[in-house]
Amino acid sequence: MKKNIKSTEKESGTENKSNTSGSHQYTEREDSRTGLSVETLKKAISNNLFYVQAKYPEIATRNDYYMALAYAVRDRLLQRWVASVKQYIQGKERVVSYLSAEYLLGPHLANNLINLGIYKEVEQACEELGLNLDWLIEKEVEPGLGNGGLGRLAACYMDSLATLEVPAIGYGIRYQFGIFEQDIRDGWQVEDTDNWLRRGNPWEIARRELSHDVKLGGHIQHYIDRSGKFCSNWIPELVVKGVAYDTPILGYKVNTANTLRLWKSEAPHSFDFQSFNAGEYNNAVNQKIICENISKVLYPNDEQREGKILRLQQQYFFVSCSLQDMINIHLNQGEKIEDFDKKFAVQLNDTHPAIGVVELMRLLMDEHLLDWDTSWNITTKTFAYTNHTLLPEALETWDLELFGSVLPRHLELIYEINRRFLDFVTVRFFGDNQKISNLSLIGEGKRKHVRMANLACLGSHAINGVAALHSDLLKKTVLHDWYELSPEKFSNKTNGVTPRRWIVLSNPNLTKLISEKIGEGWIKDLEELRGLEKYADDPEFQQAWMKVKLDQKKALAKKIQKRLGVKVDPESMFDIQVKRIHEYKRQHLNVLHVIALYNRIKKNPDLEIVPRTFIFAGKSAPGYRKAKLIIKLINSVGEVVNNDPDVRGRLKVVFYPNYNVTNAQKIYPAADLSEQISTAGKEASGTGNMKLSLNGALTIGTLDGANVEIRECVGEENFFLFGLTADEVAQTKAAGYKSKEYYESNAVLKEAIDQINSGYFSHLDVNTFKELTDSLMYDDQYLLFADFQSYIEAQEKAAEAFKHKEMWAKMSILNTARMGKFSSDRSIKEYCDEIWKVKSVPVEIDSIKIIEK
Repeated sequence: MKKNIKSTEKESGTENKSNTSGSHQYTEREDSRTGLSVETLKKAISNNLFYVQAKYPEIATRNDYYMALAYAVRDRLLQRWVASVKQYIQGKERVVSYLSAEYLLGPHLANNLINLGIYKEVEQACEELGLNLDWLIEKEVEPGLGNGGLGRLAACYMDSLATLEVPAIGYGIRYQFGIFEQDIRDGWQVEDTDNWLRRGNPWEIARRELSHDVKLGGHIQHYIDRSGKFCSNWIPELVVKGVAYDTPILGYKVNTANTLRLWKSEAPHSFDFQSFNAGEYNNAVNQKIICENISKVLYPNDEQREGKILRLQQQYFFVSCSLQDMINIHLNQGEKIEDFDKKFAVQLNDTHPAIGVVELMRLLMDEHLLDWDTSWNITTKTFAYTNHTLLPEALETWDLELFGSVLPRHLELIYEINRRFLDFVTVRFFGDNQKISNLSLIGEGKRKHVRMANLACLGSHAINGVAALHSDLLKKTVLHDWYELSPEKFSNKTNGVTPRRWIVLSNPNLTKLISEKIGEGWIKDLEELRGLEKYADDPEFQQAWMKVKLDQKKALAKKIQKRLGVKVDPESMFDIQVKRIHEYKRQHLNVLHVIALYNRIKKNPDLEIVPRTFIFAGKSAPGYRKAKLIIKLINSVGEVVNNDPDVRGRLKVVFYPNYNVTNAQKIYPAADLSEQISTAGKEASGTGNMKLSLNGALTIGTLDGANVEIRECVGEENFFLFGLTADEVAQTKAAGYKSKEYYESNAVLKEAIDQINSGYFSHLDVNTFKELTDSLMYDDQYLLFADFQSYIEAQEKAAEAFKHKEMWAKMSILNTARMGKFSSDRSIKEYCDEIWKVKSVPVEIDSIKIIEK
């Protein structure tokens, strides 16, 4: 990267630039602050380097240049952002409030260049300044504000809300330390601190003046006021201040820029001067430390009571700040508190923000003095709930005593909500004590607990799953009693992904190839990809398609060699499984197939097989030992396979560390085969399956989550199906499933398990994987052994298809062409029409005037 920046003294004067790529044409004055010409962009970067970074070219680092460019791009978002905020405030439109504990946004710079439509101009400006845009983009540290699918979905939905010009605010937590950085040492996952803010964050604006107080702990005083009304006064043990940090989320080639508002926890008084003067130096800053801990780290370990308390504090903290914020916005517009639900549609992204149901009741009753019935009516019209799990153990609960110690007023309200609700339920289901118990907000068990999913269901006017199968199973299993009680609340909203990040940005060559054939309309209407179908049999187009795929594989192979020192063959089948590491996602089933192939080669070194590169990536929860063992097994098998001369490069096993959005953008476009092999009935939906298919990968998978709908759309002939169905899984378990019988009757499976147990992949240590293999042998709750043979047969079909290049190319093209349904734009339209009852509100760029000096 060159350090000399060419002079950009030439002024652009009053040149006008017309932008017609959005839904409304506007003319923007080409000035030094917001202009989009190459010359103006060059000057903006140079000015930011000097006036914001206080650096000159000879001493500037690559990060200094990245920051200078980022600020230049942010400047060009501000007019749209401020105009959007002003239009929403002045208007009467209903606003979507998305409450999510996670947002995995990915890096902002390149995405904003795409959505602004100035990627080429910025690339040229950087080149003329002696800079490399790709280097600057790689310098950005992504915000790791989520674990996996939940946070990635929230990011896609924020993109689609802005692109569809829907008024929206995303609310969450500004974690100082996000999801951990994953390193692999001796095959084991090691967690390092994700200090994503260490170099600053040019995309956010701190709103120091915008803060809300949040009460925690303490006790309740009850009294009768002068009018004879029973009142409650919460005397807290601790008050935490939530400070807003705002990030603009720009839509694709529109003027709409919505707000992502994340809350940072602080102490109302960060320094106790009296304690300091008394020599109590630690006590002087004690409250500051306690308060700041709340937004310190994403999902603290909750194995200990202190961790559980901190998690509950986190959830309540961001929900309370967000609801107080919405109420302030509403009242500042001169509206009545009784009309709150007409202004805001609040979506609960899983149960983490479910405490919002009780918090809104508290705010309406205790702070705004509304009666119970009015408050409950507003609350239930405001909230809607998205469920993201079929695992009963994942339905969040809180120990009653712990909950009351943190939120005493809310526990009182939950008891009262539950009392009124159970009076109704007892009449409705008189004599069915089990159903009444199942519906109660309070679970009995060994220790009484608050059921957050029940609270979300009761306090919401709509409940949805995230794939057709998932929504159907919700009605039959974990939310069956709620469905019987209120079937009208239930609907399905199959997840989707944004094509802007997951093709346009991550796969520009494929974007160019598609757009040359069918135009660019598909970027905002993914159904237009159907236009590719007529080229699926065209040999010339097939060759161009597979060249793009090969180039992506070469790029990934280069990164693998640089990062891991493993040389892989781009001509081999890239067999990819990238997702959170979990037993139900069954990465170890994939590993058993690798071992089976390896053993075939060992028995016949001259065997002709389709060369494969198995690529795994994903993080295990820090306290999830079996998931960590799966990571170790992948790496241990890879160590043996990759270094065995008999294999001769026909098999390679790679675990790509620190799976995040940045790395996913490199991996998805390179995939030939997409592994979606979870036990049927366990995966709610998935979004990685959509991103991989969208980029032309063929899926090998079970009928689980959104796999069912993907297979329906792409055609069963373009999908490698295996395994038991969800109903068959339930029947097999009910019949008394014994995994050891499958082990004893399947020679290939038995050989692989015995090989692991012998220490073959662990330097002769027979105990390394014993816990993992014993769980499969005696407690295979995810039916890995039952699906093994079917999986092997499906893998053989995939290998055979890969040999026929023209056929594989056609199948790949058709996978992409038929993925239109899985756009997050379609998902958001369904939410808008059927749940939120909101409409698009195009933003006029001239609705705000920039003060010119």
